[in-house]
Amino acid sequence: MKPEFEFFPVTDVPFTVCAGDDPLITERILSLDPETGVATRILRYAPGADSTPLGVQRHDFWEEVYILEGSFVDITLDRTFAAGEYACRPPGMPHGPWRTDEGVLTFEVRYPAGGRP
Repeated sequence: MKPEFEFFPVTDVPFTVCAGDDPLITERILSLDPETGVATRILRYAPGADSTPLGVQRHDFWEEVYILEGSFVDITLDRTFAAGEYACRPPGMPHGPWRTDEGVLTFEVRYPAGGRP
């Protein structure tokens, strides 16, 4: 299970480089169950970030994403998504790769295919 937290400033959690080791793509893991992979995070693409080397992404979990600030382009779809937009992706749904000129900040919740957060 994810740990219990009462309100705290998310700025207390440092950004760390995501898988793929691109220093322009970082995350703040707000809550994580290491056994199941259930997680809540803030993802940041700095201006100029491009996840093309990671290719199209498909996960074995549900993923919900809300764009807090900025915008990015899904290169495969050739479509820009911006602040105020939301996605709910079932396991296996392809998305990305992404690039951004201005930068983007998202709030994400991930949970297993058979469960809920």
